[in-house]
Amino acid sequence: MIQPNIIELQPKRMLGKSVRMTLAENKTYELWRSFQMQRSIIENAVGNDLYSLQLYDQLLDPQSFLPTTPFTKWALTEVTNQDNIPKGYKPFVLSGGLYAVFDLIGSIPEFIALNNYIFAEWLPNSNYQLDHRAHFELLGQNYKPNDPASEEQVWIPIKAK
Repeated sequence: MIQPNIIELQPKRMLGKSVRMTLAENKTYELWRSFQMQRSIIENAVGNDLYSLQLYDQLLDPQSFLPTTPFTKWALTEVTNQDNIPKGYKPFVLSGGLYAVFDLIGSIPEFIALNNYIFAEWLPNSNYQLDHRAHFELLGQNYKPNDPASEEQVWIPIKAK
């Protein structure tokens, strides 16, 4: 089916906002609303791409991940430096490393289907395993929330088996 691009990502300096949440108590809308309200005051932004990033407390195990499993969700933009951090925003360094990058066209149903494919089919049959680093979606100029024509990239941290 879908084959990802395997990319070695260089570390990135970022600014954004974060929240602890679960899928059952999803706070994504509130996080992004808060992030977007003052985004224009972020200095030294690199382009217009945004990052929706998840940090899991332990290595993500799709078999035992429940709607009540807590994790940290970030809304971020890349910056050239982390000087002059606006009030309410926090610095974040995306450590980089090896990623499987999947292109996605669609909205939530297609995102769920892609994640099911990644963890049930692609990953077990690949030469890779999950790595305990940030998972994220790169939201570029063609990203449109809840639009079936929306485009984004899903980045999954991997390492050789």
